[in-house]
Amino acid sequence: VQLVESGGGLVQAGGSLRLSCSASGATGSSYALAWFRQAPGKERECVASISWSGANTYYPDSLNGRFTISTNNAKNTVTLQMASLKPDDTAVYYCALTWTGDSDYVPKARYNIDFWGKGTLVTVSS
Repeated sequence: VQLVESGGGLVQAGGSLRLSCSASGATGSSYALAWFRQAPGKERECVASISWSGANTYYPDSLNGRFTISTNNAKNTVTLQMASLKPDDTAVYYCALTWTGDSDYVPKARYNIDFWGKGTLVTVSS
């Protein structure tokens, strides 16, 4: 399985950014997709996840609805739309995939993840 992120960059506070991840090689089973982030000196945390069925999504309460995750019908692209960005959102953002037999399962922790992308840096300036 290969996950490749794109769309990171520098944005001013209050702005928006869209990240995309291309997933290849994930065939033969169902999987859930997610976005995590890791800021310097902090733990890697889940900011959004979506189930194989697409019926379930997860966002931490702390984001207050600013991020939206979505996938295409083929489930080989996952997108993270980020709005009202803050300097605290500055981090490396990672695409993640986990195999699952439950089509409605959404991963929430890094130990749930089977594959990681290499990450894309998002910097929010004040």
